[in-house]
Amino acid sequence: MMGNSGSVEQRIDELVRLLNRYQKEYYQDSSPSVSDVHYDALMDELLALETSHPELKRDDSPSVRVGSDLSSSFPEVAHTAPMLSLDKVYESEGIVQWMMRHRKNGWNDLSYTIEEKIDGVSLVLYYRDGLLEKAVTRGNGYIGNDVTPNARTIRSIPLSIPDGMTLAVRGEVFISKKAFSALNSEIETPYANARNLASGSLRRLRSSETARIPLAMYVYDAYAPEGSLPAQTHTQMLEYLMRAGFPVNPSLAVVGRSAGEYPPFARKVTLEELPLYLDQLYRKRQSLEHEIDGMVIKVNEMAFREAIGYTNHHPKWALAYKFDSPQGVSVLEGIDVQVGRTGRVTPVARIRPVRVAGSTISNITLHNQEYISLLELAVGDTVAISKRGDVIPAVEKVIDKNEEGMATYRMPSSCPSCASTLVLRGAHTFCENPMCPHQVVGRIKFFVGRNQMDIESFGPETVQYLFDKGLIRDIQDLYTVDYRQLIGCEGFGEKKVAQLEKSIEASKERDFSTVLLSLGLPELGKKGVQLLTENGIRDIDTLLDIIDRKDRSRLLQIKGFGERSVSLLFDALNEPRMRALIADLRSAGLQFAVREDSVETHSHLFEGQTWVITGSFEHYSPRSLAQKELEIRGAKVTSAVTGSTTHLLAGEKAGSKRSKAEQLGIQIVSESEFLALLEEDTST
Repeated sequence: MMGNSGSVEQRIDELVRLLNRYQKEYYQDSSPSVSDVHYDALMDELLALETSHPELKRDDSPSVRVGSDLSSSFPEVAHTAPMLSLDKVYESEGIVQWMMRHRKNGWNDLSYTIEEKIDGVSLVLYYRDGLLEKAVTRGNGYIGNDVTPNARTIRSIPLSIPDGMTLAVRGEVFISKKAFSALNSEIETPYANARNLASGSLRRLRSSETARIPLAMYVYDAYAPEGSLPAQTHTQMLEYLMRAGFPVNPSLAVVGRSAGEYPPFARKVTLEELPLYLDQLYRKRQSLEHEIDGMVIKVNEMAFREAIGYTNHHPKWALAYKFDSPQGVSVLEGIDVQVGRTGRVTPVARIRPVRVAGSTISNITLHNQEYISLLELAVGDTVAISKRGDVIPAVEKVIDKNEEGMATYRMPSSCPSCASTLVLRGAHTFCENPMCPHQVVGRIKFFVGRNQMDIESFGPETVQYLFDKGLIRDIQDLYTVDYRQLIGCEGFGEKKVAQLEKSIEASKERDFSTVLLSLGLPELGKKGVQLLTENGIRDIDTLLDIIDRKDRSRLLQIKGFGERSVSLLFDALNEPRMRALIADLRSAGLQFAVREDSVETHSHLFEGQTWVITGSFEHYSPRSLAQKELEIRGAKVTSAVTGSTTHLLAGEKAGSKRSKAEQLGIQIVSESEFLALLEEDTST
């Protein structure tokens, strides 16, 4: 160890200089001069010295690359210059027309740069007197989040720059295709896409977690106090950034003037060659090391940029050429907050209706605050819409930020239904008041729903009406209310009321498995209920006895039940409200034990098949009766026709599902054919 603080400081300075040089060689120049072992040994020495002499740790020490385990917050920071959006075109002709408009306005000697539009996350690096002071996300273009501790872990970002410059540098943070593929190969549930992973990684609460994600960055622009940036053109500015140690995308082309004025790696393209060049870029993008979604074209001469000017939305001197028009483009007009039967609070996007993959979309689930923050989504933003798996609508990304300066949306702190304080559990937000009106109505709707008790005539509107009238306050009231008092109310005549009474009585014959499923116990679906009954838990008393004796091992020994599912089941069945509900429903006459006369042995006639049921039936009303016949014979029943669907059971007025099945060549089975199949199965 060094003999005095002076020599320690000198050694730290030397290690910082060497390690920063080696990092630049490895991450920016792709030409390392030392082995990994030698590099690691120097880093270990630096860490040891900084630990014993924390007062000597430098702001540009490469040790910050490993991050910290201390939790951090992301305060909002105003950008020194607005990060405006770019105007967009989807055809090369639009670029040529844009350039020709400049000529018509008298700007005949302009040249233009063409750079790849990295599909990443925008970040602004602020340097003061040569040191990285802060790193700020784009946000709404005017205000972003300070993610400096996390940005410092990105090894391609210089922690200090020569000449002691004060400037702001803009760029895109991304994950290479190779690195993204390697990450996904190591985990059970792969990440959906590299961009969202990069965005989320920049917002990890602990920078040590960010350091484990192979983030990279390419910079493309810089702003400095007036007159201090040594560049008159965009290409000169890129050369300066490269000399200062910043990573710059080497893919660069220039339209106009002589090639000698530009960096040696820049490609010279004439206006006539431009469409062909853009087509070549489109074709080779799949072979690139990183994802791109287009190109950015800019006026090269900075002095002319101010003359060409800006709108409130975008600079007139720059243009984005998008390779693919998104499946759907719309405007986020609002975000509603919905409270589900379990208390989970979900934000839902209300977008300007747009047609995508054959259907009109106006509402899209946004899942949670983390999902919204990853997208930096705000009301008024223009967004790209897709249908994942051709079924589920999703907001993929923000195309243009709103012009009103709206910031990223934040979830409310209180429940919109009962005003209770909301709490965060994991990634999701919850209302913990079990008598919250939205939760109660949600529980009742779930109980009577088609895939649960399937009580005919009790649709969502009827349930809501009965609740609003004060006739039902929870599930058990369905069996005690006098439905005759509804006669004379709008939509409730003698026939309607008689049907409600008949349906309620019929529901008392639903089997134990259906009743248990309909209670809405957390994470206890059809498969879980089946596992319980197959393993000897064939009535509610046996199950409650296991709970009361705290016999967790009895459930854990059932294959398919884990620690989490057992804990959730114990918690739910220990709740006084759930015990009271079970007691009331038992008193009402519902089945809380498997009836021995219902036990049948069935064939595996439909084993390995996937069925969809659509239309109305004479013998299967409700349709869940047909679903049961399929499932007890081994079929999987889904709600949507997809490429994996093998059969469609089609009743009267089958509609669009039948049309799609015909297009996909899926076997269509009528009700009479289905009955014949069952009869033949029974006879054999």
